[in-house]
Amino acid sequence: MPHIDYYFATLSPYTYLAGKRFEAIVEKHGASVTYKPMDVIALFGRTGGTPPKDRHISRVEYRAQELVRQAKKLDMPFNLKPAHWPTNGAPSSYAFIAAQNAGGGDLGELVQTITRSVWADEKDIAEDAVIRDCLQEAGFDPGLADSGLLQGAETYAANLEEAVEAGVFGAPFYIVKDSGQRFWGQDRLEDLDTHLAGDL
Repeated sequence: MPHIDYYFATLSPYTYLAGKRFEAIVEKHGASVTYKPMDVIALFGRTGGTPPKDRHISRVEYRAQELVRQAKKLDMPFNLKPAHWPTNGAPSSYAFIAAQNAGGGDLGELVQTITRSVWADEKDIAEDAVIRDCLQEAGFDPGLADSGLLQGAETYAANLEEAVEAGVFGAPFYIVKDSGQRFWGQDRLEDLDTHLAGDL
């Protein structure tokens, strides 16, 4: 059974645009997953990337066009300039880590509810009430927003270090542990599917 380490950022528009396609691929191939929320801005600094606010105007303009195109292609609601971005992604990441440790809900749905809150619903995922709603919608105890904060912080930091060691440089990023193959971006999910089928 293949195992995939899934590195993502709760603030990432591309993580949002991945939707539930990754989870459908995982189910199709009987794979197991470890979800690893991380600080993607810190990752950029460690791996030669540039935060969106510091990019050349040509890259900023292209990103704006491409995000809108991808959202239309996927028929997903999308706000290019959400009211609460950037914001602090750590609290939602800590809650996600607590949810993964606790079990009892749908982790793929939790990724989607958190990222959708930013990129479609105009909510601030740094707020406890928003995080609680996301947890509940995905079938988890909303009280997890208040638990395991120290462990969440430690795991969040460790995920960043593991990402750098594993060759991760953006989000979403999928690593198939068995083969060592890496896939970057929601637009490479088809390739991941093909690889798991043994055809790539």
